[in-house]
Amino acid sequence: MPLSPQRRFLTPAPEETLEALAARALPDTPLDGAMDAIRSWNLHIFAMRRPPGLLLGSDVVFVEAPRG
Repeated sequence: MPLSPQRRFLTPAPEETLEALAARALPDTPLDGAMDAIRSWNLHIFAMRRPPGLLLGSDVVFVEAPRG
């Protein structure tokens, strides 16, 4: 049975901010739009974490929309 296509993801570098991760993951997208997209694709990180937006090296951060 073939594997299904997977979403692209990154893990944050040590002390990497959302801004830096967005610039690295989506360099052709304006920074504000890239950060908004990453937030919307990763509610498991941004809705529950305190402080909001804190990235951990163990996080799986999706950098593309869910596949239909």
